[in-house]
Amino acid sequence: MSPAVVVLLLFAGLSEAAGRILPLVAHRPGMSRTLVAGLLLPAGLVEGVVFALWPLTAWTLAELVLSSPPPGAGLQWTPGVVAPLVLAAVLAFPFLGPLLHFLLFVGVGAGLVGPLAAASGLGWWSAAGCVAVAGLGLGLAVETVRRLVVRVSATETQESAA
Repeated sequence: MSPAVVVLLLFAGLSEAAGRILPLVAHRPGMSRTLVAGLLLPAGLVEGVVFALWPLTAWTLAELVLSSPPPGAGLQWTPGVVAPLVLAAVLAFPFLGPLLHFLLFVGVGAGLVGPLAAASGLGWWSAAGCVAVAGLGLGLAVETVRRLVVRVSATETQESAA
């Protein structure tokens, strides 16, 4: 993965994390900037890693579908494919609407389908299924971790207040 792609993925992750954290900050005006930065940077890194894993997970699923997968490096992000992801992360903060957010990620996923189909030899619909299942699985995993962190943080806050 080129350094430009890494920077774009990290920027997309940071933007996605900002879209999740900034609404919380708006509801709690007493939060310090240090705490917000402390939440934002690791969350952005995690989101960037999840974005980076999307093509790899889709490629792994495609290998499972194929009886004899073609040899090769698999599916990787390129600057041309990752640019719409950055646009989606910047434009579609969750507080702007889940439907817009979902539609932009479907568009980015559709951009991954062509390269996956070409690299793996799968048909377009099979490749689309692999990309969708990979995106859904990663999204559910991240959402589960998010909810767990919120639950643990709320427990710690209640214990320190008591």
